Amino acid sequence: MADDMRALVVTRNGGPEVLEVQGREVPAPAVGELVVDVAASGVNFIDVYRRQGVYPVQTPFVLGGECAGTVRAVGPGVYGFAVGDVVASASAQGSHAGAAVLPAAQTVHVPPGLDPALAAATMLQGMTAHYLINSTYAVQPGDWTLVHAAAGGVGQLLVQMIKAKGAHVVATTGTAEKAEIARSRGADAVLRYDEVDDLAAAVRAASDGGVQVAYDGVGRATFEASLASLRVRGMLALFGAASGQVPPFDLQRLNAAGSLFVTRPTLAHYVSTPDELAWRAGEVLGALADASLEVEIGRRYPLDDARRAYEDLEGRRSTGKLLLIP
Repeated sequence: MADDMRALVVTRNGGPEVLEVQGREVPAPAVGELVVDVAASGVNFIDVYRRQGVYPVQTPFVLGGECAGTVRAVGPGVYGFAVGDVVASASAQGSHAGAAVLPAAQTVHVPPGLDPALAAATMLQGMTAHYLINSTYAVQPGDWTLVHAAAGGVGQLLVQMIKAKGAHVVATTGTAEKAEIARSRGADAVLRYDEVDDLAAAVRAASDGGVQVAYDGVGRATFEASLASLRVRGMLALFGAASGQVPPFDLQRLNAAGSLFVTRPTLAHYVSTPDELAWRAGEVLGALADASLEVEIGRRYPLDDARRAYEDLEGRRSTGKLLLIP
């Protein structure tokens, strides 16, 4: 497998300017691995954190972890996959490339007839939304929930999944366009960051006194409002930090505010067994296939425009899911 490919390389830790498209040799699969020709690769904040060094990875490295594509080669000890299968994973090694290595144990088959780009757009964010509402805090019918950045990739999926459970959503967005997207996904109330002086008070007014759970992928800019929006014994699920990392705070505040819970989950710990991965991916991809769940692909970028893709993501200039098409 001495073929060459093009790959997006993080040359050193930093902003989008450290990204370079370089020639690389197509990898060979080791024990337990697949090599896949990448049809589409997701652009995600976890890639931003790796590029920045928040999640340390030795540079230089090929960026990207979420993708779908066609199996090119099967490594020793791999069963259930064959060359030509269409598969998807959120755990690829360097998916922003013509070909990527996927751990077979963290890879699933794409349902027949489902566009691989839709699978690539949904593996990480879809399973994130799934674990957040089913496992981190199990949403119940009638619950009030808060979803920040509700027009984003995870946000749109969270709103749809929460509404499917018979619960209520207070959504936050930053623009009129994004507010309309959140409403179209089923949000009961939509608040714009630029139109309210006291976000927590607005959430509490819209949710009959507060929410049982706040799903916050924004981080520093919304953390305080998320805490102040919770009912007694409510939970703040901080699953990202699009606006920056949350600084340390006094845990005693959780007592005074109503015996609150704060958790900082990540997908890897919620798909750590084959059965759990199969459950989450099966429900998400199955819902996509039967159209009970919709995913918006906001934009598709060629590899040469990868810097712009990340600038759009980090600058909150995007809605829905951004994809790189190697």
